[in-house]
Amino acid sequence: MRIPEGKTVTEIPRQFAGRRADVFLSGFLTGISRSSIKRHIELGNILIDRKTFKPSKIINGGESLSVNIPPPEPSGILGEKIEIEVVYEDRDIIVINKPAGMVVHPGAGRKHGTLVNALVYMCENISGIGSKLRPGIVHRLDKETSGIMVVAKNDQAHRSLSNQFKSREIKKEYVAIISGEIKKNSGIFSSPIGRSPSNRVKMSSFSRTARYAETYWEVVERLCGATLVSVWPKTGRTHQIRVHFSENGFPIFGDKVYGGKKSHPLGSEAGRTLIKRHALHAKKLGFIHPGTGRQVEFSVEIPEELVSLINYLRRTDG
Repeated sequence: MRIPEGKTVTEIPRQFAGRRADVFLSGFLTGISRSSIKRHIELGNILIDRKTFKPSKIINGGESLSVNIPPPEPSGILGEKIEIEVVYEDRDIIVINKPAGMVVHPGAGRKHGTLVNALVYMCENISGIGSKLRPGIVHRLDKETSGIMVVAKNDQAHRSLSNQFKSREIKKEYVAIISGEIKKNSGIFSSPIGRSPSNRVKMSSFSRTARYAETYWEVVERLCGATLVSVWPKTGRTHQIRVHFSENGFPIFGDKVYGGKKSHPLGSEAGRTLIKRHALHAKKLGFIHPGTGRQVEFSVEIPEELVSLINYLRRTDG
């Protein structure tokens, strides 16, 4: 049963006799997490035989179940009408194509113009899903990285997708232009990643708190002073792809943080003219749909600015 609007009274099926109330409710009430169910039991928003009860109560079957869960509290984040490309949407998820230059969620010094501001405007009730500062967000892309993202529209979807990301079941594919002409045709980077001990803005494999990270890659095309690669990160550490390629001598083209002058193989002036951000794009995302249980995959095309850069590097090489 999906979470109703307003008060609903129903009879608990007898087949659930012998189960704990919180266990029964987590399976019976879809679209809400078990922790949320416990909170609503404590608040008296869920009653059995018109009485409050403990989450550990054993169900007999046949009791009346009253559910009166109020709408989620607003996050306080202002919804803004921002043009975002929607790749797919249903009652459980929304898949979008994040443009480069957009921050995913509000943070210190930035309260407007984020993806979350756009989502709060676009999707009714999403402000109460998950974290109040990051409603619906189950993963993120760096500000300058473009591409595919999935966002949860209810608690069940949020829980399902979050668990898939944690268990590394999500299939992710990126496209990157790296500085330098890498010799191998494919490879794996597997150095750990954590917060840099010398620069808190950066991530590094030399961190004392580094965690295991693994990135698979394959050459798509060799260009003039650069290489076009497909990338499949097995883990999801912050800045993982950027750190792994930079520390192996091939920073992402245009990456000012991890590449510096090396990130523009054609010279800094030419690089700044060709692209205003780092050349990294999230192309594909595959996962188990939280509502249907089926494997789904979504993809978005490489943005025009990266296509133009690739074509320029081809002509320069030619």
